[in-house]
Amino acid sequence: MRKRRLLTIFIIIFVDLLGFSLILPLLPFYAEKYSASPAVVGLLVASYAAMQMIGAPLLGRLSDKYGRRPILLISIFGTFVGFLLLGLAHPLGLALANLVGLGESLAAQNAAVLGVLFVSRMLDGLTGGNISVAQAYITDITDVKNRAKGMGLIGAAFGLGFTLGPALGGVLSRWGYAVPAFIAAAIAALNLLAVFIWLPESLSPELRGVNRHHHRELLSFQMLWVALSRPRVGPLLQTRFVYGLAFATFETIFALFAQYRLQLSAETTGYIMGYVGILVVLVQGVAIGRLTNRYSEIGLTFSGAVLMGLALLAWGFTPSVWLLMIVLIPLALAAGVLNTVLSSLLSKSVYPEEVGGTLGLSSSVESLTRVLAPIMGGILLGQVGTWAPGLAGALLMAWVVFYVWRRLITNPDPPLPTRPKEESAPVSS
Repeated sequence: MRKRRLLTIFIIIFVDLLGFSLILPLLPFYAEKYSASPAVVGLLVASYAAMQMIGAPLLGRLSDKYGRRPILLISIFGTFVGFLLLGLAHPLGLALANLVGLGESLAAQNAAVLGVLFVSRMLDGLTGGNISVAQAYITDITDVKNRAKGMGLIGAAFGLGFTLGPALGGVLSRWGYAVPAFIAAAIAALNLLAVFIWLPESLSPELRGVNRHHHRELLSFQMLWVALSRPRVGPLLQTRFVYGLAFATFETIFALFAQYRLQLSAETTGYIMGYVGILVVLVQGVAIGRLTNRYSEIGLTFSGAVLMGLALLAWGFTPSVWLLMIVLIPLALAAGVLNTVLSSLLSKSVYPEEVGGTLGLSSSVESLTRVLAPIMGGILLGQVGTWAPGLAGALLMAWVVFYVWRRLITNPDPPLPTRPKEESAPVSS
């Protein structure tokens, strides 16, 4: 039964990320078609993350109260509508420009289309916290020993989606940038159907009742502040933030880097991102179980941070496609390890009724990095040079290496104490 649920979650996350990654490498080209500057492209990418920063902890907390399955259904439906708007951005933008009497102005038309693009990404971001809900689902059906393997399964699905999605999106872009968006919408619709038919609820009615009984705010800055002040959760969230900022700088600026530094097309950029996806699948689907069996998760966090810093530095100064392909190997290895073990460590650092909300906070922190990273990376790439985002990411990872060593390795916190079942739940993070 557990294996069937794990397989179902794997398929759901794979299909979800396939749809998402179809359009990811195409967004800069799509926006630039309507005269968007690199800064506006950065804001477009950031708008998705800004809304996800709000939506992820909200969905995670709601999943603690009402179950994982209904929240997954809501989030996937939002993704479907967002992709549909993305595909219809051009006709909807023209209709909007005509509605306000500016249909004859090319600048007004472009601005209206870009406005629809922003709305589509913001809607998808608001309901796009299903990764944290899926992680909470994995936590529900795995024990502590197998937690990292379960999280690695989500990472493998994530990577496999990124393997096929960007390459497929690059091919489909030959017939226009709207075509990948419509295909992504269709994939989201199929995913919605799959959850409805095949995925049972993982959270017991008793635990849902207990979670609803204990009043917790769904979303507030105080909630994040309390989590950051907790001795086990705080250091992990801080590590997630700084690492996320460094990696998101690479992830969100890579398409522009490929265009300006290496003069690559949207199709070629998609193929390279697919190559990264293959590497991530190998790490999170095959290697992570062996690594966590052999090494401690905190030790893997430290090693992954060192490797990520060196890879980002090398990326920033990569002069050719072939050298880039080599540099991406350690970068993907480090990302696969860090994404998996940080989520696993967080899930073990809180009580069961706090898992969804805490992983939602983690996703929110990560989303904040996706707000800041494209803006920071766009400015650095445009004003300083194509090498600057890589150097900035490497410096951020240097801080992570120092912090993990000082805070998690040389001064570890005690393990989470076992709480009697009849004891009331503590204040949520």
